[in-house]
Amino acid sequence: MSIDELQEEVDKLLEERDNLEEKCDTLDLCQEDDGCSRCDIYTKIEEVDAKTEELEKKIESLMPEVE
Repeated sequence: MSIDELQEEVDKLLEERDNLEEKCDTLDLCQEDDGCSRCDIYTKIEEVDAKTEELEKKIESLMPEVE
């Protein structure tokens, strides 16, 4: 994958994360103290964050070093 393709994938993941976060904020479960630990949407957000971080590391490794 090219850097541009990887960046597009990151952008899609960030948009997906925003959408999930909006849903999460409206759930009754999220109002509870330990709600996040029991929330499926929060688990998906964590998965998206991990994928995003992995792609960003790939982008960094493909970028030429600037001196």
